[in-house]
Amino acid sequence: MADILDGKALAQTLQADLARYIAEIKAEVGRSPGLAVLMVGDNPASAAYVRNKERACEKLGIVSLGRRFPADTSHPELVKTIDELNQDNRVDGILVQLPLPDHLNAAALLNQIHPDKDADGLHPMNLGRLVRGEAGLQSCTPAGVMKLLEAYQIDPKGKHAVVIGRSILVGKPLSLMLLAKDATVTMAHSRTPDLAAVARSADILVAAVGRPNLITADMVKPGAVVIDVGINRITDDSGSRLVGDVDFASVKDVASWITPVPGGVGPMTVTMLMENAVSSWVWRMGGTR
Repeated sequence: MADILDGKALAQTLQADLARYIAEIKAEVGRSPGLAVLMVGDNPASAAYVRNKERACEKLGIVSLGRRFPADTSHPELVKTIDELNQDNRVDGILVQLPLPDHLNAAALLNQIHPDKDADGLHPMNLGRLVRGEAGLQSCTPAGVMKLLEAYQIDPKGKHAVVIGRSILVGKPLSLMLLAKDATVTMAHSRTPDLAAVARSADILVAAVGRPNLITADMVKPGAVVIDVGINRITDDSGSRLVGDVDFASVKDVASWITPVPGGVGPMTVTMLMENAVSSWVWRMGGTR
C-alpha cells in the first residue's frame, strides 16, 4: 500500500515557519505583508476558497486587503482597482479569484497586475522567468507539488514524469518545474492516443484534468509516485463529497506514494500563495527570500 504525501501536515509546518519569519521581519521593517484577493460575483466555491485564503492570512500575520464586487462589475472598474492596488505600498500581492463572470476577460485582468505583485504567478513575465529559469513568483499549485516532493525526498532527477493536463494554471508550469529538476517530462491530455499506456510509463504521474477518478490502477506503474491535483465534487448514494482525478481506493495498492483528496495538494496551494506574498514583501523592501 502506498505511503501518503500529507500536504495538510506539511502545509501546517511551512505556515508555522512563515508566521515566525513574518514576525521577525515585521519587527525590523514596521509593517506586515499585505495580500489583496479580488472576488467578483457570488460563486459558492470561489467564496469558500477566498475564506480559506483570508483565514490563512490572519493566522500568519498577513494583512488581508481583499475586495468583493457584484457579478455585473465592469472590466474598466476592475482595471482601475488593480491599478490602484499596484500603486498601494501596503499591498505586496494581488490575486484575482477565478473563474470570473463571462463578460470579463480574465487574461487581460491578470496581465494588469504588476509582475512583482502577481501572487498567483500567472503573469506572462513570471511565466517567462520560469521558462528561462530565473527567480520570480511561481504558480502556486505547481510550486506546492514541487515542495511536497522535496519534503518527502522524492527527487525527480532521472525520472520519467507524466503530467496529464496542459493548463496554464498547473500542467504547463509544473512540467517546466520538473524539467528544471532534471526529470524527463511527457505532457499528456484528453487527446493523447492511448492515455493509459502513457500514464503507465511514468515514475511520477501527475493528474490535473478535473475529471473524477480518471486514473485507475491499471494506468499506474507499480511503485510510481502519484500526485492528484484534481478537486471534484460528486454526489452519489453516499452523499456529496470531494474526490480527485485519481481513483484513490484502487491506485493506493499500486503506487509507492500518493496524495489524498482532500488533504494533499490543496493545502499546499494556499501555503505557496502565502509564500509568494511574503517573497514579494521582502523583495519590494530590497531583501531576499
